[in-house]
Amino acid sequence: IFVGIVVNGLINISISTIEKRYELNSSLTGLISASYDIAFCLLSLFVSYLGERGHKPRWLAFSAFMLGLGALVFSLPHFSSGKYQYGGKIEDTCQSAETTFANATCSASTNSSLHKYLYVFILGQLLLGVGGTPLYTLGTAFIDDSVPKHKSSLYIGIGYAMSLLGPAIGYVLGGQLLKVYIDIQTPKRQDTTYTKVDHDDPRWLGAWWIGFIVCFFAIWLLIIPFTCFPKHLPGTAKIQAEKISETHDDGSQILVQTNNIGQSLKDFPVALLILLRNPVLMSLIVASSSEALVATGFATFLPKFIENQFGKSSSFSATLGGLVLIPAAALGQVISGLLVSKCKMDCKSIIKFMISTCSVALILNTVFLFAKCESEPFAGVSETYNGTGTLYNLTAPCNANCRCMRSMYYPICGRDEVQYFSPCFAGCASYLLNNTKKTYHNCSCIGKPKRENSSEDFLYDAVPGKCPSQCKFLPLFLTFFFFAVVFTFMANTPTTVAILRCVPDKQRSFALGVQSVFLRLLGTIPGPILFGVAIDNSCTLWDINECDTKGACWVYDNARMAYLLMGLSAACKTISIVFVVMAVYFYKPPPYAKALPRKTAEKTSVICT
Repeated sequence: IFVGIVVNGLINISISTIEKRYELNSSLTGLISASYDIAFCLLSLFVSYLGERGHKPRWLAFSAFMLGLGALVFSLPHFSSGKYQYGGKIEDTCQSAETTFANATCSASTNSSLHKYLYVFILGQLLLGVGGTPLYTLGTAFIDDSVPKHKSSLYIGIGYAMSLLGPAIGYVLGGQLLKVYIDIQTPKRQDTTYTKVDHDDPRWLGAWWIGFIVCFFAIWLLIIPFTCFPKHLPGTAKIQAEKISETHDDGSQILVQTNNIGQSLKDFPVALLILLRNPVLMSLIVASSSEALVATGFATFLPKFIENQFGKSSSFSATLGGLVLIPAAALGQVISGLLVSKCKMDCKSIIKFMISTCSVALILNTVFLFAKCESEPFAGVSETYNGTGTLYNLTAPCNANCRCMRSMYYPICGRDEVQYFSPCFAGCASYLLNNTKKTYHNCSCIGKPKRENSSEDFLYDAVPGKCPSQCKFLPLFLTFFFFAVVFTFMANTPTTVAILRCVPDKQRSFALGVQSVFLRLLGTIPGPILFGVAIDNSCTLWDINECDTKGACWVYDNARMAYLLMGLSAACKTISIVFVVMAVYFYKPPPYAKALPRKTAEKTSVICT
């Protein structure tokens, strides 16, 4: 649960805030997300191989120590980067631009080094990866060792569902924490004209770091209970003796038993080669890696997609994304584990079951085609200033004399229902404050109101904030996406169970370690990076400071973003289905799989040899 809260909950929900606070683009924050999997990838082979015959609960105690340390390190940039400075007098009206921002030139202080904290975030993620490795390889094998075969899928499904309950808590907790100002208290200014930031202000940043500190203390409390567990739970030997082997019949089971492979480190290359030559295992691994690429990509950037596609705030988008994504994933895990357990499916039936779930998920993936939203009108980006100026150029004849600063992003919504980069770029000469509600007037770039019959349109030219989205597809998108996630994750637990069944009994932990390596190399490492690059490619307006340094993206092309994400997702799911079909084709059950218990089968194999 706590791994889920930190790695897949708090980090994912904080991505948008970290981008803005530390001047990072989506490609770099994708690298932060992938760092966890890089560490996992590097260590999982050795941890799963050495821990197979070691004291697994003590490995899990080490896991808890490293996870707590990683959460602490990830929060450190907040404490060492100083107070958040979101700018001074931000009114940026046309007539005051010359005096207010005359000194806003490139300097050493403007060209900050905040982006260097990228390496601290990566270190924190690497430590979290070191901690997560024993949990998902040795921990899963420990569960499978300790329960009867037909109940194993149910227990593993519950375990995986708990790891998804964590992100649900992380999304909700993180979403609430983002409503708290990043430095707890907003700075007080003596300037009466200074506007205090609120949740709707694009400069608002929430307290993303609090959740990591809480989890640091909570995870370290688990170290003592883990060290108190025995090497094997009571009754494990009896359960092992009654299990029936379903190892893929390629001679590997006999080879491992007769040569006692896996007793020492020198057997590592041979043990690895046995698994790599298992076509069923490798097909399942490639299929699960392809699904993982999509899952981690959406887990990282779904809140950002909702925020930009449907015009919602960062905190609301994060909470909404978590409330849809996580319960759906947990439900898929539990349902599939329950079905495999109740139907007492054998290895081949489990793999066929995966084909159907992946196919349904692929069909539901088309939601991006009809539930996308057109980008809201943005002057100088998606349309001109009432026919003047050019696209992708914020400067036009109506604001040419205002000397507006591109580095001061403060969007306003004009009475013509068009969004403007700032009051200055809208040519607004004045503003009024009435009962904390601010309105802008005398804006030379803003056209006539589209709704002529509304008297309110004539009382002001513009109001602060983005224009409300006219898109009504959010409920439809969330409904389809919920079921797409359910069917995607219905393949997760069966994949793990099938992998545990199709390899020699003494190589099960090691097989999960091999799966973890490929899962990271082909799935969860490139996933956030590829999705980040796709989202960056749909950007139409970048944040550029006084030194002409490109930062985060302010405005996206919604249709292009939807098409790119759907294309990535559909391609990966198609690859997954192809390799699951190959696994069914390659699988060859042992001749004694349905007749003899494992203990007898082992004796028979040795005699025949």
